[in-house]
Amino acid sequence: MVAPEFATRPQLSEAVARFVRNRIFDGTYAAGEYVRLDQLAAELGISVTPVREALFQLRAEGLMDQQPHRGFVVLPVTRRDITDVSNVQAHIGGELAARAAANITDEQVRELESIQSQLEAAYASGDHERAVRLNHDFHRAINVAADSPKLAQLMSQITRYAPESVFPVVEGWPKRSMKDHRRVVAALAKRDAEQARAAMSEHLSAGAGPLINHLKQRGVVT
Repeated sequence: MVAPEFATRPQLSEAVARFVRNRIFDGTYAAGEYVRLDQLAAELGISVTPVREALFQLRAEGLMDQQPHRGFVVLPVTRRDITDVSNVQAHIGGELAARAAANITDEQVRELESIQSQLEAAYASGDHERAVRLNHDFHRAINVAADSPKLAQLMSQITRYAPESVFPVVEGWPKRSMKDHRRVVAALAKRDAEQARAAMSEHLSAGAGPLINHLKQRGVVT
């Protein structure tokens, strides 16, 4: 995995945490492997401080542990980890979608439709990085329309535990995801809160099984 440009990024520790998190979920960093601060800092071309902050963040997320005199070690990812995150996302995301249905404007619906069209084009062209970004934009637009900042913040925090960057390469998921998204948009356009809740909850819970299978094949999930 090629390291992106870190030197000019704001909030370096967040960027480093995302980078290491992706390496854990793509199998580059295996369970039991130690991540050395100095080596990673040199690889990314940054100081040790934001790397240390990032690894402490990942320890708080349960992805790493800190061993006395040995440093930071990658912890195993389990089926239960993935399922728990998916279930919480489904509950909170469903509530946000229901609230969005009550508040969303015609302009916001058009914005969602535009993002969805761009997302489908990104998937069709195999542009995984752009697909991940647009998928994030799609869900964020719904959370903004929900006008529930605290609930949206909780959703943002739990999403850190979900390997978003992996989903574009999970077999069958892009097609399923696009179908789910269209159901969500249709429900929002009709201002049908319960249909929006159900569509979003089903979408967010449906990814756990395919993701677990994908990560098992790569030796990530124990």
